[in-house]
Amino acid sequence: MTKGVRMNDWSQHITCDPEILVGKPAVRGTRLSVEHILSLFAAGWSVQEVLENYPTLDPGSLRAVFAFAAQAVRAHSPLSEPEAE
Repeated sequence: MTKGVRMNDWSQHITCDPEILVGKPAVRGTRLSVEHILSLFAAGWSVQEVLENYPTLDPGSLRAVFAFAAQAVRAHSPLSEPEAE
């Protein structure tokens, strides 16, 4: 894949360090949480606006945020849990 982060390759960009943001998933080398970045997009920010306002981010780190979120949702999906008998 030449366009950027593979779905399972977000760990190069996302970290969970108890010393940074109390261990919330964040973009490596920043104090920007995955939650905060996703909330910017939910509020209607464009990729360009995020990159302009947070120059420590790049397109690859944004793709990693989305890949991380997608994996987290998949892991907590009712479809991925065994059915109760």
